[in-house]
Amino acid sequence: MSHPQRPRRNFYGRLKGKSLKPSQKGYIAEDLDALSPGPVDWEANPTRTPLDLDGLFGGRPTWLEIGFGGGEHMVHQAGLNPDVGIIGCEPYLNGVAMLLGKIRRAGVNNVAVHPGDVRDIFDVLPAASIDRAFLLYPDPWPKARHHRRRFVTPEHLEPLHRVLRPGAIFRVATDIEDYVRQTLEEVPRQGFEWLAEGPDDWRKPWDDWISTRYEQKALREGRVPHYLTFRRI
Repeated sequence: MSHPQRPRRNFYGRLKGKSLKPSQKGYIAEDLDALSPGPVDWEANPTRTPLDLDGLFGGRPTWLEIGFGGGEHMVHQAGLNPDVGIIGCEPYLNGVAMLLGKIRRAGVNNVAVHPGDVRDIFDVLPAASIDRAFLLYPDPWPKARHHRRRFVTPEHLEPLHRVLRPGAIFRVATDIEDYVRQTLEEVPRQGFEWLAEGPDDWRKPWDDWISTRYEQKALREGRVPHYLTFRRI
C-alpha cells in the first residue's frame, strides 16, 4: 500500500522559550503522552488514519483550540463544558507546559493536547467532526510581507472548513486591527458567515469568555480587543 506523501510545510514562530522549571519538565514527562489525541505524527501514522474521536471523548461533541497559548481559555472551557471534549494544539513547548500545570490543578479530564502545528491535526481529523473552533490572539505577523503566515489564509481555513460540522461556530479574538481586516476578508471566502448584527457583537466578549494573559497585555498597551464569531456554512 502506498502512503500519502508528507506535505512540505514551513513553520514560523517559536518552539521553545526560556528553560522550563523542574515542575514543568515533570508535567511534560508524566502527563503529555497520556493526553495525546492519538497518532498524529507521520512516523506513527504514515497512512493518515483518522483520529477516533468517539473513542477519545466517548462520543461527546469535540471542540478545537488553535494555539492555546498558556492554556487559560482551554482549561476554563473544559471546566464549564464537561459534556464536550477539547483538543488543543500549540507548538510552543513552554505554553504546553503551562497548560499541563493548569490541567492538573483544575482536574479536568475532557481535554487532549497536541504539542505541535494544528495542520498535523487537520491531516487526521475526520471531515465534519468538530463542533466549535477557537483562534484566540494568534501571532499577528504585523509586517505586510509576513501576512501570508497568518492563520486566516486559505492554507489553514480550507482544512478548518473541512473538519468543522455544518453550522459549527468559529471564534476569533485579536487586538490587531489589520488582523481583523484580513479575517473579515478571508474567512467568509472559505465558507463562513460572520454572525454580527451590531457593534456589540464584536466589541463585547462572549458570555463564557475568560481574559487571557495575551489580552491583558493588549489592554495594558492600549490596544482594543475584537471578538469575531463565524458559522460554518
